[in-house]
Amino acid sequence: MIVFDHLTLRRGAKVLLEDASARIAPGEKVALIGRNGVGKSSLFALLAGELHEDGGSVHMPAGWRVAQVAQHAPDTQEGATDFVLAGDTQLTALRQQLAAAERAGDGIAIAQAHAALIDAGALDARARAKALITGLGFAQSELERPVNSFSGGWRMRLQLARALMAPSDALLLDEPTNHLDLDALVWLEGWLARYAGTLIAISHDRDFLDAACSATLHMADGSLRRYTGGYSAFEKLRATALAGQQAERERQQARRAQLQRFVERFRYKASKARQAQSRLKALEKMQDIPPALADGAAMHIAWRAPDAVPDPMLTIQGAAFGYRLEGGGERRVLHDVTAEVRAGQRIGILGANGQGKSTFIKTIARTLAQLAGEVREGKNLAIGYFAQHALDALDADASALAHMQHLARRLGLEGSDEAREGALRTFLGSFHFSGDMVQQAAGTMSGGEKARLVLAMLVWQRPALLLLDEPTNHLDLPTREALADALNSFDGTLMLVSHDRALLRSVCDEFWLVAGGGIVPFEGDLHDYRRLLLEQARQRREALKAEGKTPAGATPEKTEKPVNQAEARRLAARQRAALAAQTAPLKKRLTALEARMAEIAARQNALHELLAAPITTEERAAAGRELKELDAENTAIENEWLQLSEEIEALEHGNQKP
Repeated sequence: MIVFDHLTLRRGAKVLLEDASARIAPGEKVALIGRNGVGKSSLFALLAGELHEDGGSVHMPAGWRVAQVAQHAPDTQEGATDFVLAGDTQLTALRQQLAAAERAGDGIAIAQAHAALIDAGALDARARAKALITGLGFAQSELERPVNSFSGGWRMRLQLARALMAPSDALLLDEPTNHLDLDALVWLEGWLARYAGTLIAISHDRDFLDAACSATLHMADGSLRRYTGGYSAFEKLRATALAGQQAERERQQARRAQLQRFVERFRYKASKARQAQSRLKALEKMQDIPPALADGAAMHIAWRAPDAVPDPMLTIQGAAFGYRLEGGGERRVLHDVTAEVRAGQRIGILGANGQGKSTFIKTIARTLAQLAGEVREGKNLAIGYFAQHALDALDADASALAHMQHLARRLGLEGSDEAREGALRTFLGSFHFSGDMVQQAAGTMSGGEKARLVLAMLVWQRPALLLLDEPTNHLDLPTREALADALNSFDGTLMLVSHDRALLRSVCDEFWLVAGGGIVPFEGDLHDYRRLLLEQARQRREALKAEGKTPAGATPEKTEKPVNQAEARRLAARQRAALAAQTAPLKKRLTALEARMAEIAARQNALHELLAAPITTEERAAAGRELKELDAENTAIENEWLQLSEEIEALEHGNQKP
């Protein structure tokens, strides 16, 4: 169990958590949420041992292995499969032990090392690594490519695969969806559903949190508050709690006003002085219930009407899309595409990574030229394009205001009323760039701030056709929801590539599927598309099975043969049987304690929801007493759980206590 006990955590002068307490049971899958900047990544660093608490404590069972995704793109000539395979540090250590035993000529140690390697999954380790890589969207032909031959986003996928490869009791995922397409995201959700350890995930993807997590920790105002369920359940419970808090504050304010009126009326009247003094003391002791505030105001996007809305906007006839090569050749990605884009259409573009979604969007955005056929635009069509790597195209030394002024010059609007500094400052303010923030260099902005700047520049151009290629990667949940609201109020035509299913579901009326070198309408919704992906994955597994291959399409990894493999297995089996006999009663009691803790957590959540609702004073007092009793029982259970865990850990590591 992970226990945060009256935890205080600071970064510099900023207090991230103060006297915060929470518990995460073994095997739980928890979403850690909160607005950008509240300290979620710092809490991860604390769990990973990279930071130390400033007060209170954080407890994690001794010996727990923690895996997390490195936040830098690797730069190595190592092959993709070898890089991911190295994430299993246990196998690496065992291979080193085997090598040492072989150098020493110790036959028993060699046999034991081989048995340990077999138990650790060495026989199919390479196949498992390849399965992770292909599951995250890599082609079979890319499995041995050098890591540094991939783009940054693909290298981050390899970092994710490497973290998943590592044997772990706790897995920390910080924004794992940012570099994934929808196909890889569906695969990751399936993998996490089978993961037996404790998962803590930071993500701004609502559907991912709902699919992967069964509990939520909300980090806000220096505290941690636990909710049962994924993000959608959290939203409902928090809305209920905020409404209850606001109602309670209003009742308190009414009571305060009543007491104040009595004091002012009778404090100097001899017959009522004692009562007035009593009420005055009650006023002084009354602790203010704070106003119910949401996490902050969301960005508001107001569209500027385009100068022209042609219909049709695009006519595509027999077009080929792809890239011209330096030697004069070309690489076609999409062939013989015929389609029409009408005014008011709202199209979601689906398809696996590498199938040509971004190539298609770039060509429509005039960044690439089609290789054949015709792409005809409507008269005076204004196109707004949010590129997948638009944030990298910003001038690191220029401020938000400077970017807007440069845009005005490029569009020939310099000197117009809408391009005056005051007007631009007001416009940027609606995207949360206020005061001195408009002069902040883009190079010092966070990913979310850069994304808001790109969106601001997009809106200011008055587009009739919006092309959005993964616009949400650096946006937090409230800003994503604000973007969805804004897109629903956009009167023009929208073409959207995104792995954010909530955004696709909210703003798109139809879907096009990019696959097999073509583009076709997809007859169905996102649930149908998910079923299609799962069915295709099943068919691939069945085909590989029929061919007698491993799930990764590779033969098991070869390992050195032990001196006597059968004897090594028998020795390992006897050791496991002896250990199981010793630990079985302890683990049985541990399971019973965990079940009771789950019951207590469920009852505590129910009582918190009850307290958030309008109830009588007697009911409130009874709920408070029960919460206190449950907390005391839970503390006693946790102490016993920790003691049992340490005993089991000592036995499993051969350090049995006397």
